[in-house]
Amino acid sequence: MIWRVAPSRLPGTLLDQIGQTPLLRLARVTADLPASVGVWVKAEWFNPGGSVKDRAALRIVEEAERHGHLHSDKVLIDATSGNTGIAYALIGAIKGFQVELVMPANVSQERKALVRAYGARLIESDPLEGSDGAIRLARQIVAQDPARYFYADQYNNPANWQAHFDTTGVELWEQTAGRITHFVAGLGTSGTMMGAGQRLKAFNPDIQLVGVQPADELQVIEGLKHMETAIVPGIYEARLLDHEARVEAEDALAMTRRLARAEGLFVGFSAGAVVHAALQIAAGLQEGIVVALAADGGSKYVSLGLF
Repeated sequence: MIWRVAPSRLPGTLLDQIGQTPLLRLARVTADLPASVGVWVKAEWFNPGGSVKDRAALRIVEEAERHGHLHSDKVLIDATSGNTGIAYALIGAIKGFQVELVMPANVSQERKALVRAYGARLIESDPLEGSDGAIRLARQIVAQDPARYFYADQYNNPANWQAHFDTTGVELWEQTAGRITHFVAGLGTSGTMMGAGQRLKAFNPDIQLVGVQPADELQVIEGLKHMETAIVPGIYEARLLDHEARVEAEDALAMTRRLARAEGLFVGFSAGAVVHAALQIAAGLQEGIVVALAADGGSKYVSLGLF
């Protein structure tokens, strides 16, 4: 079974296809749950750039254009672990502005190839410093030539969470006919949870918001931050969450493999972590609709050899 919101606009450019992603019910991995408990996956890899980050990147760009901060004479630059960078590069190719992306050198080859395919310039940061190292390097580059750049700053830009307040949260409510009881999402920039979570709480304050992050600073789950030891995004508000779920990288990988083989869903590692947490929550319920947001698909991770 698939829940999908009917399109609200006629198709135009590829950018018009961002959002309205399907909601897919898990079947085999939930076989032990009561019939009154459902676990659903918000399939964000259906976005044209392949991830949930298309939503935030488009809103960031459009707000910058609206206020005159981004135009054909400016270069958009940001730090990214990959997905937002791919979205920026795709949008830049369509709209006709230059894009420079600072990414840790150890991100997957597929992510590097995709941003280059769209014409973006890739700047690699220290792989040992992760996304925080990319942030620091991006800030240094902008400080050296501020007139050249529009610094998108996804970790602190309110347009990030606003995109999800206006789209993702509304879709989740409508797709579940208001029956959603738990929303589970990973914490990276935190924009998805902050925006969609606020919107869901506005619809029904009893909806439980569960933020997923690595179990500790040594667990590497690409796209997720261990907030206690990382540069905390300015848009992150821990008080919005009802619960936190800490996931081991090994469990995230195991669930990623399981989803592919048992459900036919080839997702990324952060999605594996989120679904792992969602199933743990569902196991303690007598009834409810648990929605896990799958940020991207698995095709960008094949070269890592973990499948």
